Amino acid sequence: MARVSLDPPRTLLFRLVEKYSRRVYGRVLDPVRALAHNPRVLWADVRFEQSVAKWKQLDPGLKELAEMTSAAAIGCSWCMDFGYWVSRTRGMDARKLQDVPAWRDSDVYTPLERDVMEYAEAMTATPPEVDDELARRLCLALGEPAFVELTAMVAVENLRSRMNSALGLTSQGFKDRCEVPAMRAAAPAEAEGGSNAG
Repeated sequence: MARVSLDPPRTLLFRLVEKYSRRVYGRVLDPVRALAHNPRVLWADVRFEQSVAKWKQLDPGLKELAEMTSAAAIGCSWCMDFGYWVSRTRGMDARKLQDVPAWRDSDVYTPLERDVMEYAEAMTATPPEVDDELARRLCLALGEPAFVELTAMVAVENLRSRMNSALGLTSQGFKDRCEVPAMRAAAPAEAEGGSNAG
């Protein structure tokens, strides 16, 4: 349960961000509602996220896996839910996203993806547990500009996940919008000629 009201004062800034959020995400994001209690914090967050969205040195799939790994390590269900939805809308394999919490036991990741996830997990530990060999491998594989971006993205996700977790924000149901609804059990029988009665 959220530790602040998700019904903030309806300032001009909140109304503008609310409109944008509905247009882009189909609903108002709970972190927006929570941060709107302090318009300066909300405005700083909006500007920061707009700037982060312009970083393009790191492969988007690797970036998404790093973010999800950090969110899983922190235990932010809101970030896991939203991250799954964003990544699926960008075409990432659902199994790779589902396996993030247990990535070490999964066989769906490439060696580079595994290094990225290990790095994200090591950076997220308190204190960070990054070792020189892992950093060297990633720097060689990605190049220094992308390695710096990876490091910054993990730090950004730590900010998001720790703030959302501390504010008590939980899943908002974004992941559910990605799943194909289960077929009714009767659908196959109907497709084969209807009911057997008669």
